Amino acid sequence: MDAIENALRIIRFDHPEYVMIRPPDYLITYRGCDHEGYSGIGDDHPVGSRWEDIWGTGWHKELDGVMGLPEEYPLAKVEQLRTYRWPNSQDDHICGQIYRLAEAFPGSDQWITGSHRDTLWEKAYMLVGMENLMVYFYTEPDFVRDVLHRIMDFQLGIAKHYLKAGVRMVKMSDDLGAQRGPLLGPKIVNRFLVPEYQRLFGLYKEHQVLINFHSCGNVDSIVEMLIQLGADVLNPVQATANDLSRVRTITQGRLALQGCVSSKTVMEGPIEAIEAEVKERIGQLGREGGYFCCQDQSLPYPPEHLQAFEKSVDKYGWYPLS
Repeated sequence: MDAIENALRIIRFDHPEYVMIRPPDYLITYRGCDHEGYSGIGDDHPVGSRWEDIWGTGWHKELDGVMGLPEEYPLAKVEQLRTYRWPNSQDDHICGQIYRLAEAFPGSDQWITGSHRDTLWEKAYMLVGMENLMVYFYTEPDFVRDVLHRIMDFQLGIAKHYLKAGVRMVKMSDDLGAQRGPLLGPKIVNRFLVPEYQRLFGLYKEHQVLINFHSCGNVDSIVEMLIQLGADVLNPVQATANDLSRVRTITQGRLALQGCVSSKTVMEGPIEAIEAEVKERIGQLGREGGYFCCQDQSLPYPPEHLQAFEKSVDKYGWYPLS
């Protein structure tokens, strides 16, 4: 069984041969997806750098190995919307990269995956500022709806490029959870976010494209919403923010999980602790498929810890599980 067939069986809870660390992604992105400006440099800036992305948001880089932080917001004031220049998904400086990356697709046992990083909520607060946006949900709801709708217009334009490029999976991401609960209440999510998510999810479901949705933090409040929208995989399901057994019970046979291994364990070790947690997670979450076993955050881990992690997945991840 090749990697693509095995990944599909994991997602479908359909008797895979082995647990995989991640789907077999060959990632393609538009320019700006990773907070780049038109110059093409984004989160890869050196520590201490400042730059502006294609949306006009100002960024600064504080730590090596992680993304930059937004600090200047082009839509911080409601009146700025009148003169704001939205990025154009048809601009070759933005969308041309999609096709260049797709042309280099090596085939083999991978599929093409497109990225909608900062899909909606996160892009909105990067434009408006999080505190401002939280207030505007109540004081300026029409402004918020307009901003969200225009963001999704852009994402739909990018989605059409991804479809032309032949994606079989897309990544969407909005961090909707905090450590112990949601960042946004269900009324806000249902009134403001869900109608826009439906537009993007619906387009991809029409074309049988798989959807891998990322949300850090506690996911209790969004799991059912994501299932109803049509998500196929949820990541990273942070071990320290979620009752993993509860999440598995809710999602069993309905939504595959990716992640769930504590980044703290993989960062700090020792190797014996990494192996023990991998074994536990595979047994807890992957008994009937539906689980990609990986760390619950992307961090600059010690190479020897990553090697131990990968060996542990290979050791304990073959079906039938012991």
